Amino acid sequence: MSTLVLFLQLFSIVPLALGLNHPNCDLTKNQDQGSTLRIFHIDSPCSPFKSPSPLSWEARVLQTLAQDQARLQYLSSLVAGRSVVPIASGRQMLQSTTYIVKVLIGTPAQPLLLAMDTSSDVAWIPCSGCVGCPSNTAFSPAKSTSFKNVSCSAPQCKQVPNPACGARACSFNLTYGSSSIAANLSQDTIRLAADPIKAFTFGCVNKVAGGGTIPPPQGLLGLGRGPLSLMSQAQSVYKSTFSYCLPSFRSLTFSGSLRLGPTSQPQRVKYTQLLRNPRRSSLYYVNLVAIRVGRKVVDLPPAAIAFNPSTGAGTIFDSGTVYTRLAKPVYEAVRNEFRKRVKPPTAVVTSLGGFDTCYSGQVKVPTITFMFKGVNMTMPADNLMLHSTAGSTSCLAMASAPENVNSVVNVIASMQQQNHRVLIDVPNGRLGLARERCS
Repeated sequence: MSTLVLFLQLFSIVPLALGLNHPNCDLTKNQDQGSTLRIFHIDSPCSPFKSPSPLSWEARVLQTLAQDQARLQYLSSLVAGRSVVPIASGRQMLQSTTYIVKVLIGTPAQPLLLAMDTSSDVAWIPCSGCVGCPSNTAFSPAKSTSFKNVSCSAPQCKQVPNPACGARACSFNLTYGSSSIAANLSQDTIRLAADPIKAFTFGCVNKVAGGGTIPPPQGLLGLGRGPLSLMSQAQSVYKSTFSYCLPSFRSLTFSGSLRLGPTSQPQRVKYTQLLRNPRRSSLYYVNLVAIRVGRKVVDLPPAAIAFNPSTGAGTIFDSGTVYTRLAKPVYEAVRNEFRKRVKPPTAVVTSLGGFDTCYSGQVKVPTITFMFKGVNMTMPADNLMLHSTAGSTSCLAMASAPENVNSVVNVIASMQQQNHRVLIDVPNGRLGLARERCS
């Protein structure tokens, strides 16, 4: 259920040429090299998905908070044995993509943009002829000589929920909220930078029905730990190892990088143990041992940051959540210490939506450091504060995690990861961190 649900968040595809008029980027050219792909923010000038009618700063912040809330509900629902995912925030959940990469699919290759997601396992792509898909420019299986459907007897068919046999091909039909989708499990060659991955398995969507939401225009590339993720399918090429560096929102072209495989990874990286939680097996867990605000190590309740494989609680790195969420007692302790150290001390605290630590005018803020065994992740103001377009208001870009879930997951999100190289090394069971200017 979980991989299908996350597909619904990040749906259709458009040609790369649309909307790419910014002088500093042209995604139609093959500028990816070796096993390194460029990463773009969904609102980058290089992105064809950038909204033609930009929201006000306040409206965008509130929208992103709502999207994050729905994604957190999704992440918290990834517990083995559960078959129902919360749908109360369906619209926001469907709109929550953040970073995109270019891939080539088929023979001859068709260029597509997919959302990069470290907490999902499978690639899902709308195919030509799809009834009800939001775009008529999708992947065309008929134009690819290497395309084929996965048979019902193939082992991959058992790795998707509710498989069925239609026209001797593995298919599924899933109802989600007020919408349903129908898709075939398919295979084709996918090319990431210079690397061809033959017989790559993905969901080829052929029908969307119901009165649900309008999916945003991109597909999904899952980088999680499941058997149908890119890292599992391309294990012989990439050895279950990758790193990414997310660009700053302030970067002109918002361009970072995704490096696949153990070669060309940075050498000056410090590591912490990568944990596997059987209750949420797709996610990348780490052991958060403490949080420091400025030079002060905050007093935290140990249970609120503890890794608990029996419940699924713990701390994860996630590329799809924008603002870090912490268990309520953890967040409140960090927030209170943060407020004490903001200068001038007379600065008045206000709120905006789910952010409860906002200021008017110029303030000087302390760093916040996530402390893991073996490595610290120190975040300066650029990773901590959201600034209004006019510069008159700024907010601490962290919030309390939702409490109406089975077990709370602390999520280290993309804004806090910006300008850090995050290295996932599954064979050696470690996650590496290094400060890097990604933009």
